[in-house]
Amino acid sequence: MRRYLISALFMAACILATGCVTEPANRANSNTNVAALPTATATSSPTPVSEKTSKTQALTLPVLDAFLANGSFSGLLKSRLQLTDEQIAKLKEAAHSDTAKLSEANAGTSPGETASARATAKETITKIIGAEKAEQLEALIAEQWSSDNESAADKTATQSVSNDSLIANKVPGDSRVVVNAPAYRMDVFENGRLIKSYKIGIGYPQFPLPTGLRKARTIIFNPTWTPPDEPWVAKMKNVSAGEKIEAGSKLNPLGPVKIPIGGPSLIHGGKPPAKIGTFASHGCVGLTTPQVHDFAKLLAQLGGAHLTDTDIAAFERNKTETKEVKLTKAVPVELRYETIVVEDGKLHIYRDVYDQEANTEENLRAVLDANGIQLDSLTEDVRAEILDALAQMSGSSLAQAAPSPKGTPISTKGPNASPTVSQKKSPATKTMPRAAKNQKEIVIEIAELKGKGYPPPVDLDTGVGRKSK
Repeated sequence: MRRYLISALFMAACILATGCVTEPANRANSNTNVAALPTATATSSPTPVSEKTSKTQALTLPVLDAFLANGSFSGLLKSRLQLTDEQIAKLKEAAHSDTAKLSEANAGTSPGETASARATAKETITKIIGAEKAEQLEALIAEQWSSDNESAADKTATQSVSNDSLIANKVPGDSRVVVNAPAYRMDVFENGRLIKSYKIGIGYPQFPLPTGLRKARTIIFNPTWTPPDEPWVAKMKNVSAGEKIEAGSKLNPLGPVKIPIGGPSLIHGGKPPAKIGTFASHGCVGLTTPQVHDFAKLLAQLGGAHLTDTDIAAFERNKTETKEVKLTKAVPVELRYETIVVEDGKLHIYRDVYDQEANTEENLRAVLDANGIQLDSLTEDVRAEILDALAQMSGSSLAQAAPSPKGTPISTKGPNASPTVSQKKSPATKTMPRAAKNQKEIVIEIAELKGKGYPPPVDLDTGVGRKSK
């Protein structure tokens, strides 16, 4: 049953034609990215999710709409949550209606979009099924959103890795792919050495890119696509819900390559250069066609598969023929959400794109501590500059005054006090420039961080046809 559920999520999670999609569950397709759902029983309940997981994978109505697109999920809601047909029908109506309102063109233009979507979902779902069932529903979906769904057979082919992503700005010591959504960046590491970086498109605010350790096992060239029964599909020309769009078609939003990475997520091509470095997908990592071909070759190298430029060129010539390249060993794909990063001796503070309240003093201290630096040991002006940057990149507000970021309050008493910027009277505070409305990061040079931190991009592919210097 989990296979049907996750396939449905992929199918319906594409609100627009450029989204992350796959074949519906009722169609046989060897390219479908699916996973197994635990057998539903009348007495079972969703596995509890941690506070961190529930916060970063929180439910929105469009995500719920994706799950509800498949009839088997309704059966799961009946057996595990004991919901009635009437309650399920109301959930479908509410989720479908909210999904139909979304606009790709306006995605990310208003502050607090993800937080607003989460709040709307919580309020709507609670009204329909009550607070207790609403929590169970969110936990059930978070459980699947976070799961790698690895079978016993898969584990034998997986590289030995540890999920140490809770360590701030951790530099991998193995071969893996690291994606940091707030930085719009994907890095490829080979035996602990960064060998390639890509600028990427990330999930829209209503479809945030999830977090966690996943695995890539297959590279699928020239995937097909079956449009879901969604309002936006009805507006498309030459496209009908349920009718398969062939590989190579200009109507296929997946592009020439898709790489399932467990759970409701893909890495795929087909994105125009203008979408790289922006909100561009529905819970997936988006790349341009040249980028995804280049990445596929590197991924195959890490996974022990034979894939050459000649092979890729042959796949391009036969655009209507779907081909799978199976990796000999699964490659870990680590999905991170880090808004505070020490990189090559500089402090990078990224906008809190999914409103996770990540730009806090508590998180700042954790990052600095991981690099052997104490916030209180920095000069007053440097602290002021950092805290001002945290406030500006909070994601929910661009107010001219710089309030204390949410989270652990900034102390204003005692010998080690760190006053908020608005309380400070130093000249440096008064002359600090304000971030532009669409500014994605603020970089601060700190002498004490010299030689420390995560590596800078290597051979950065920005998706515009040329490498960044």
